[in-house]
Amino acid sequence: MPAVFHYPLTVTPAEIDQLGHANNLVYLEWMIRAALAHSAAQGWPAERYESLGAGWIVRSHEIKYLRPAFVHEEVLVRTWVADTRRASSLRRYRMLRPRDGAVLATAATEWAFVNFANGGVVRIPPEVAEAYIVAGDEPSDELIAPA
Repeated sequence: MPAVFHYPLTVTPAEIDQLGHANNLVYLEWMIRAALAHSAAQGWPAERYESLGAGWIVRSHEIKYLRPAFVHEEVLVRTWVADTRRASSLRRYRMLRPRDGAVLATAATEWAFVNFANGGVVRIPPEVAEAYIVAGDEPSDELIAPA
């Protein structure tokens, strides 16, 4: 599995705001959906975290909006793990318009690994950490699968 995960989507009419483009909050939803899909693809769907009794929660998001997305446009969310620490992980995202390669937004999420029973931050188990390739802030071409 490549380090950079590709999550394709099409902008729906329900995601359009009063300005005629995808609402800013929709980009955040795309990020979360892409991260969850990447985790599942790596063998860690929500149910596996539930059986472990621990998993990821968001500490912070950062999004830089560069260009709008419009209804029925195809968007490709690229996401990867940029860095990990004892109990946290930094995930980066790049949202692209495949038609012309335009970058619509860049983003990052800091995730913390927590015990579900008490909400306390815990060390990322080796089996979780080993499921991901840490690709750095700008992954090299060999870590990016073709779209």
